[in-house]
Amino acid sequence: MKKKSFFLSLVFLLTLSMILAACGSKEVDEEKADPEKGAEVEEKPEFISILTGGTGGTYYPLGGSFAKIIGDETGIETNAETSGASAENMTTLKNGDAEIAFSQTDIASYATEGKLMFEGKAVDNVMAIATLYPETIQIVTTKKSGITSVEDLKGKKVSVGAPGSGTAPNAEQILEVHGMTFDDIKKQDLSFDESTQGIQDGTIDAAFVTAGTPTGAVEGLSATEDVVIISIEQDKIDALIQKYPYYVKDEVPSGTYGLESAITTVAVQAMLVVSSDLSKAVVYDITKAIFENLDKVTHAKGKLIKVENALNGVGIEVHPGAQKYFDEKGVKAQ
Repeated sequence: MKKKSFFLSLVFLLTLSMILAACGSKEVDEEKADPEKGAEVEEKPEFISILTGGTGGTYYPLGGSFAKIIGDETGIETNAETSGASAENMTTLKNGDAEIAFSQTDIASYATEGKLMFEGKAVDNVMAIATLYPETIQIVTTKKSGITSVEDLKGKKVSVGAPGSGTAPNAEQILEVHGMTFDDIKKQDLSFDESTQGIQDGTIDAAFVTAGTPTGAVEGLSATEDVVIISIEQDKIDALIQKYPYYVKDEVPSGTYGLESAITTVAVQAMLVVSSDLSKAVVYDITKAIFENLDKVTHAKGKLIKVENALNGVGIEVHPGAQKYFDEKGVKAQ
């Protein structure tokens, strides 16, 4: 009887241990399935890369600052990489070859919607972290041209940016809200340097330039010419933003290029985008790290980056992790 009782006790203990082990395994599985119980921690990557732009631009040094901040604050090894900027960055994220990237808001919208240069190759795995600072659309000419309004561009030789650039759609959309198309101008496809040189030489009359102000090429022109930046009227700005929500109202400050007064215009914005494959917790930590350590950004553009403006003109879906941070801060699109 004693042996039988011992045997039954042993069986009971073994059965109980198996049940407890199964329950423990179930709890671990539930933790992996439930973000609130720690799954996000297990999904934390060891390394992420931030795609920027060329070394001579703004994206690259900003990306370097962000990479250091993210690494220091989250423990994720982060590296800033040079690239061909916005359009190339969106394609690289689509292919899964990076995690975070800089982009203009309009280019990000074209990518997610499969429009223009992304026709037939829409990017469906990229979401927004936040907008950063304006990329101002400047319609550049000189006092001697006699051009004082967008309508005055009709029949003139006007550069709309280098082939494949994001400037051409900006020009097309601004002309559109003024009841014009590229057929109404003598369109030239020139880089910013070529555009300002053409204005100086008299081979073109005006140029669209999408870039942070002051823009080097336009500053160079202002050294020899009386630069004029064409303003955009408020009703046209409203119409533009209504149809293309990645635009925001902006201005070229007085004193820039020798301007006597500020000029009202619009801007797309530089933004950070992220692979939707990154978890909510990781993107939350990244967003928080950046916006709570902006004092560590050494580039001058860092002063323009403000959490209260982070959702203005985003134009694409915001990653839930970033949205969680902005909800905590009470940030809403204005």
